[in-house]
Amino acid sequence: MKSVLIIPDGCADLPVALLGGFTPMFCARTPVLDDLVSEGIIGKSLYVPHGMAPGSDVATLGLLGYYPKKYYTGRAPIEAAAQKILLGENDWAIRCNLVTIDGAKNGNQDGGKDDNLLMKSFTAGHISSEEAALLIETLNDKIAPLSPVQIKFHSGVSYRNLCIASNCNTCFAKTTTTYPPHDYTDKPIAQALPSGKGSRLLRKLMNESQKVFAEHPVNIKRKNSNKLPATQIWLWGLGQKPKLPNFGEQFNRPDMRCAMITAVDLLRGIAALIGWDNIIVPNITGYVDTDFAAKGSYAVKAIEKYDLVCVHIEATDEAGHEGNAEKKVYALEQIDEHIVKPIYNALKNCGDDWRIMVTPDHPTPIVHKTHTSEFVPWVLAGSDIKKSGVKDGYNETSAEKNAIYTFKEGWKMIKLLVQ
Repeated sequence: MKSVLIIPDGCADLPVALLGGFTPMFCARTPVLDDLVSEGIIGKSLYVPHGMAPGSDVATLGLLGYYPKKYYTGRAPIEAAAQKILLGENDWAIRCNLVTIDGAKNGNQDGGKDDNLLMKSFTAGHISSEEAALLIETLNDKIAPLSPVQIKFHSGVSYRNLCIASNCNTCFAKTTTTYPPHDYTDKPIAQALPSGKGSRLLRKLMNESQKVFAEHPVNIKRKNSNKLPATQIWLWGLGQKPKLPNFGEQFNRPDMRCAMITAVDLLRGIAALIGWDNIIVPNITGYVDTDFAAKGSYAVKAIEKYDLVCVHIEATDEAGHEGNAEKKVYALEQIDEHIVKPIYNALKNCGDDWRIMVTPDHPTPIVHKTHTSEFVPWVLAGSDIKKSGVKDGYNETSAEKNAIYTFKEGWKMIKLLVQ
């Protein structure tokens, strides 16, 4: 059995006024995805358990069959695994975004009381990885030595970086509260600053980064090029080392060969933790400027070697966070043409039994600019899947009308693909 899982992150949505009251999935021209619905079955799943925040970390664990309330320990330790950072039992990993705060001055957060500070960009204008690495290097030189505990900053992809606090098991706790910066685009940050145990340290590091970044050569150059500067770091998503069972062993397939294709450390980290290989594809960015065709071609080649290939695309989620319906429609159309189409054709000609599933992890509605915890539509087709003949295409309305299966406990859905 050859199986492919395609995850257009956050592509599910709500009706958008700019699109005539329809969703991006409904408006996008996706003939291959629509054909999959007719040739296979459509359904819907809820991957985020009640009471948990609908982050991609929680949702993706659920999508891949891991009950989040049992296995989730935080976002940052998953990303640490992607970077092959070995966490000790007393270490904490902390996600470190490079962000742009509107109105930020040196140390101007004043303990979170200044309501005039807004989250202008949780990506620092999609800063490049090369620029980010220079800023992270400066943090290690000038900020890390000031910390009362041992910390080290690690550069990742673009704005997505990490901070590791070592040998400080009691520095933080499960009650330490932090907030994803993408939930606060164009909103005040006063109520979104860290709180609880260890929050004073986190705030101190965030404030000190403002001083270091204020006249940094990277930011001066970005300003001169009319680009948003990285005004500071934003610390969130902290946690300790997770323990996830091997993916194949859960389905009595311990020799199952699996691989992940993604531009995002979160997905690479999950893959590493559950025994999958990570396939590195050049020129993929995690944004709408990514090389969609390269992802498709690498996936087609991987089908020859692996039993399960997962292709994750971040562009749809980023468009949702920006509130940009046109970009989301564009990304969906690129996914259909350059990823789903070649993979579907390759599977039909592979000579083996096969299955293909397409599903987002959660909605990222244009109107909200952040994730929500709702059912998302999926489609499953394959050599042994009975045709539904549904002609309503791949979109939220079609799933609501024609769902063959509805999984309220979405972490059980993956069995349809691999068993």
